Amino acid sequence: MNAKELLVQARAQGRPVLDELSGKSLLAAYGITVPQSLSVRTAGDVDAAFAKLRAPVVVKIMSPDILHKSDAGGVKVGLKSAAEVKDAINTMAASPQIKATHIDGYLIEEMAPAGQEIVIGGLRDPYFGPLVMVGLGGIFVEVLRDVSFRICPITRIDAEEMIDELKGAAVLAGARGRKPASRAAMVDALLKVGGEKGLLMTHADEIKEADINPMIVSETAAVAVDARFIL
Repeated sequence: MNAKELLVQARAQGRPVLDELSGKSLLAAYGITVPQSLSVRTAGDVDAAFAKLRAPVVVKIMSPDILHKSDAGGVKVGLKSAAEVKDAINTMAASPQIKATHIDGYLIEEMAPAGQEIVIGGLRDPYFGPLVMVGLGGIFVEVLRDVSFRICPITRIDAEEMIDELKGAAVLAGARGRKPASRAAMVDALLKVGGEKGLLMTHADEIKEADINPMIVSETAAVAVDARFIL
C-alpha cells in the first residue's frame, strides 16, 4: 500500500490518527528508515511474528485511545524471547488503564541501535502552511523546548541551519565524549519530511500534525522509533 492509499484508508475508516504501524509505513514510503516490525492481535499470535524478527524487540500497544503509550504502561523494551513478548502482551491486556480502551493490537519491532535521540515533527499552520521542526529528544524537547522551525519546503541549507540553531547542537556533534550523531542522516531525514518533495508538502492537505519522537541517530544512520500522525 502506498502513502496516498494509507491516508485514504485511514480517512475512510474515520480515524483521526494513524496507528503506529501505518505511520511508520508512511515514513518508509518516503525513504525514512524504520525498525523491522509486525503487528499481532493477541499473545497467541506471537510465535509466528517473533520468528521473523531479530531480538531484542520492543512491544507497544496499538490503540487510537492512547497517545502516550509509555505513560499508560503500553511499552516494554529489551524482550529476548517469544515467552517474554507474550508475558508483556498479557500484562498490558490486563491493565485497567489499557483494558478500558479500544485495542487494535500490539506492535512488535526490533530495537534500534544506540544513538542520540532527536525529534522531527511538523504541523499545518493556517497562515504559513506546512512547517517542519527538529529538536533534541528527552529533556531537551520536553523541558527545555530546544527546537527549531522552518516553513516548508526546506532546502539542504535550511536543514543544516536548523540543526545548528539548537542549544544542544554540540551534544549531537559529540560533546563530552559522546559519539556524534550523523549530521548527514539528520539532514536527509529533515528533507524527506519537509523538503520540496517531502512528506509534509506532498500531503499538506491531509496531515495536520506529524511527530517522529524519538528518531535515534547513530554515527551512520537515523531510525524513526516512534511516529504519530494526526489527520
